[in-house]
Amino acid sequence: MLCVFMLLPLQRNLNTKYMNWINLLLAGLFEIGWTIGLKQMDNHKNILWTAIFYISIVTSFYFLQQALKVIPIGTAYAIYTSIGAVGTVIIGMIFFKEPATLIRIGFILLIITGVIGLKLTSTH
Repeated sequence: MLCVFMLLPLQRNLNTKYMNWINLLLAGLFEIGWTIGLKQMDNHKNILWTAIFYISIVTSFYFLQQALKVIPIGTAYAIYTSIGAVGTVIIGMIFFKEPATLIRIGFILLIITGVIGLKLTSTH
């Protein structure tokens, strides 16, 4: 929650048109945080990762809710989950030794291409 309160002044000062997309980006980044926290919290035994999980999920949904005030839900949700998926896969490859094959990287690039296409065709 502290993260949300630290970012509120930034939200008020930025142009609303861009702030919605920044909110969506932040929501996706915090989604990465809660998915990694979910993996690491060891059934709530690891207090630090449990706290990271809960703070990240609440913060992620807060920013997603803010973005949904303007950005169409289909576009926003597709981009939100794509940021989370791509970020989590990349972190998995780097920190959890998950396979980094060319085919996986190719599919990640397809997801990124789809997100760019959604953003370019959005009316907001």
